[in-house]
Amino acid sequence: METKIGHLKVYIFKIKNREGYAAVCCDHLTEGPTQQVAFDRMVKAIRRTSKKGSGE
Repeated sequence: METKIGHLKVYIFKIKNREGYAAVCCDHLTEGPTQQVAFDRMVKAIRRTSKKGSGE
């Protein structure tokens, strides 16, 4: 499944041999028991790195 956070593409997929889903975007990887949780964690990760880069 492919969704977007702003202009960034987020790929969400079922993890083989494990329970849950993973989301990949901009060198970030997040995991969660559902697709929505994995996506929400990705939003948080993207927000964290965008704040980090803007202060420099």
